[in-house]
Amino acid sequence: MAKEILSKDNIELDTKLANKEEAIRFTGKILVDNGYVEPAYVEKMLEREELTSTFMGNNVAIPHGTEDAKELVKETGISVVIVPDGVDFGDGNTVKILIGIAGKGDDHLEVLSKIAIVLSEEENIQTIVNATTKEEIIRIFDEVN
Repeated sequence: MAKEILSKDNIELDTKLANKEEAIRFTGKILVDNGYVEPAYVEKMLEREELTSTFMGNNVAIPHGTEDAKELVKETGISVVIVPDGVDFGDGNTVKILIGIAGKGDDHLEVLSKIAIVLSEEENIQTIVNATTKEEIIRIFDEVN
């Protein structure tokens, strides 16, 4: 049976993170701890960030591994980390929503497009940042599962 792409175990609300590297490691560790990726995937997420920022605008970043990290993905999954006070992603960009993605095969493209649809609506972003329960986050991202 395939794992849920987003479960309550993959969500962290009201997190405080010091910097971009800590934010990416934290987001990736959720995917490691819940069996979606090998531990080395987190390093590939950091490597990817050095190539080009995963900051998407609207206080959102979507850290994910490099193209060659695919063999480190066991299951398709996402992690959602909410940082209400924001974390500095460089160039004056503040991130309040981190969405870590691990896509098996070509799944990441489909997952990314569904996430993009959810995050294209300004009100969804506010709802996510202000969420007080993991269920609220799951409801918003329900289309991804």
